Amino acid sequence: MQFNDIKSKFPIFKQKIKGKSLTYLDSANSSQKPKEVIDEISRFYETEFSNVGRSVHTLAVKATNKFEETRDIVKSYVNAKHREEIIFTKGATEAINLVASTYGEKFIKGGDEILITELEHHSNYVPWHYLREKKGAVIKFATMNENGEINIDEFKKLITEKTKMIAFTHISNVTGTIMPIKKIIDLAKSKNIPVLIDGTQGAPHLVIDVQDLDCDFYAISCHKMYGPNGLGILFAKKKWIDELPPYQGGGGMISDVRKNKITYAESPTKFEAGTMQTAEVVAFAKAIKFIQKLGIKNIEQHESQILEYGLEKLRKDNSINIIGNPKNRASIISFTMKGIHPHDIATILDDDGVAIRAGHHCCQILHDKLGIAASARASLGVYNSKEDIDILSESIKKCKKVFQI
Repeated sequence: MQFNDIKSKFPIFKQKIKGKSLTYLDSANSSQKPKEVIDEISRFYETEFSNVGRSVHTLAVKATNKFEETRDIVKSYVNAKHREEIIFTKGATEAINLVASTYGEKFIKGGDEILITELEHHSNYVPWHYLREKKGAVIKFATMNENGEINIDEFKKLITEKTKMIAFTHISNVTGTIMPIKKIIDLAKSKNIPVLIDGTQGAPHLVIDVQDLDCDFYAISCHKMYGPNGLGILFAKKKWIDELPPYQGGGGMISDVRKNKITYAESPTKFEAGTMQTAEVVAFAKAIKFIQKLGIKNIEQHESQILEYGLEKLRKDNSINIIGNPKNRASIISFTMKGIHPHDIATILDDDGVAIRAGHHCCQILHDKLGIAASARASLGVYNSKEDIDILSESIKKCKKVFQI
């Protein structure tokens, strides 16, 4: 599969936006879906649909087998050691909440510390805030420097004997910073502290090998990986899924229910209460195979070339301030323009069929640090090209004319 005709694999690019071809630069928000993922959802509903793990009739067996086949595909893709380490959730947000709730309930007490960073998406802050409110935990923030990076020496100083969890993003969804993930994990392991990685931006763009990383938890958002909405993956080391209590109660996650006693299913089923999003799980297998066919390293190289082209092009425009200048960066260019609100930038770009995001990107702490309320963000996917950057650049020029800058 070649990148030069990749848009033909995505039906959405056939349509026009206000009479213009779609230039989609909002993949950090959510990626578009290749036809094989869309078709698989329809095919499953048309020919194989049934609830999983409930019945023994033919459709139920087929659906259950497809569901569990995806678990095996994900296990292989992230190089987990055990298939039960792969837990299906409603999204990366629920995956992080699952860990914060279950780990927090069992292991966090008043005064215990949770170490995160100023780069975090709200999904990797608010769940820990709940523990702060409920149990009196303390949240400490590793600070971001002017380049949008975390200083590992400062990070080390923040760790104390009270630190019970370190949770941080793999890639910032504002600055594109690729975190020094191995250094932080090695540091945590030397202190016997578990690590959760918010991989929502990392998984679509980088090789993920959870055994090599040696993280305890890794959260994935499937809709950012060319897969369906409403689905996430939590990788959790077997030592934790065996020890942590269930997250939610209901059908499917039990072993035996009596009036005076309930026993729970083995992992991962004990974390998958209720009717699961079966079609989405089945279709996600197609998304992973799509990525594998392209090759994740090829994707990384392709996006890196476009990213560098985009940074070079936008830096030539003195009216644009690019947020962050990390040494290791991936897939994201956030920026501001003097005298133009990011929402106005996005609105004018939309007239040219250019889709970007404007706002605080669920990172208000980072924007507060920068002293701004919002930014504009162009983010890349496999379907982007240098031509898309050229279109973005020309549309920005139009924006400047409108505001007479």
